[in-house]
Amino acid sequence: MSSASQSKGLQIREFYEKDCPLDVLDGKTAVFVGYGNQGRAQALNLRDTIESSKFSTPPKIVVANENDRYAAQAEKDGFGYTSDWAAAAAQADILFLLVPDHVQASLFKDKIAATLKKTCCIVVASGYNVYYGYLDVAPTNDIVMVAPRMIGAEVRSNFVGDSDLSCFVSVEQDSTGQAGDIALALCKGIGFTQKRVVKSTAYHETLLDLFNEQALWSSVLAMYRVGYLILKDMGLSDEELVHEMWLSKEPAKVMEHMADDGFIGQLRLHSLVSQYGQLSGSLELDTTQMRQVFQQKADRIKNGTFAEEFKKLEQGGAGVQHTVNELRKQTEQWDLVKGEHKVRDHLGLKTL
Repeated sequence: MSSASQSKGLQIREFYEKDCPLDVLDGKTAVFVGYGNQGRAQALNLRDTIESSKFSTPPKIVVANENDRYAAQAEKDGFGYTSDWAAAAAQADILFLLVPDHVQASLFKDKIAATLKKTCCIVVASGYNVYYGYLDVAPTNDIVMVAPRMIGAEVRSNFVGDSDLSCFVSVEQDSTGQAGDIALALCKGIGFTQKRVVKSTAYHETLLDLFNEQALWSSVLAMYRVGYLILKDMGLSDEELVHEMWLSKEPAKVMEHMADDGFIGQLRLHSLVSQYGQLSGSLELDTTQMRQVFQQKADRIKNGTFAEEFKKLEQGGAGVQHTVNELRKQTEQWDLVKGEHKVRDHLGLKTL
């Protein structure tokens, strides 16, 4: 694993429009490797910014992707695409690596690295492969992280709607001396400086992202599963439970108010009964075992145990997707999932 970057090219903690001039992008070719959810959103946003800004020689955008539905979308969006990874890489002054984390390192090694310009700046949207040392990048190249704190579809819709977007940014390798300037220019070009850009590192982003998924959100799934079962046993209907617990979108609104009004501050928008119940229940809960479990998960992320486990799944047998499919099959036995299927079918609502 690489040591946590100090992001030497970035001297302050937060960055805004005024901190991120675009001129460093002048005349450069940006190659997007992968045109999935993040690739499409970021490429479209960057193109819009280029078209609305003044450059001596406007930056050029190239899309590299397999011949699939994402490539068809790139054609529809007016970019075109190439499936010749090596040829695309040879053009790149800036290379966005936006294919999934678990295939990123092998694609880079086998198809991209050999033809890459020595001074090309490599851009990742997560710290995963950089922190764990899976991305074998030449010492002459720059590596920066521009990590949206939002799914791809929202990166695009918020940009078009002039809404707030934020991201983490870091410089992981600065061989040219320009990595910090390029990273900040890309943050502005993709639309993140409308709100704020927060200095981070590949290590911090990886720990935060994986911990949220493996500790916090996994606990939410388990908590809802148990809560649903208890209330179902006490006589509540599937219709009542599904609507109250998530279909009404009340929990989503609560989370939105946490962002807008404060994690605890938003409780003032609730009734006194609700405030008392939430605060007293949280404070009286013994979190000793929870902390132990969460610490174990954080340690597994930090020391690479999880990453190696995931790598073995990908490289052996039926692969990660098969394992995920098997895990999803297990959830089909939950009362919560069975109840939701019944309610959604009755209402004519689709399920992914």
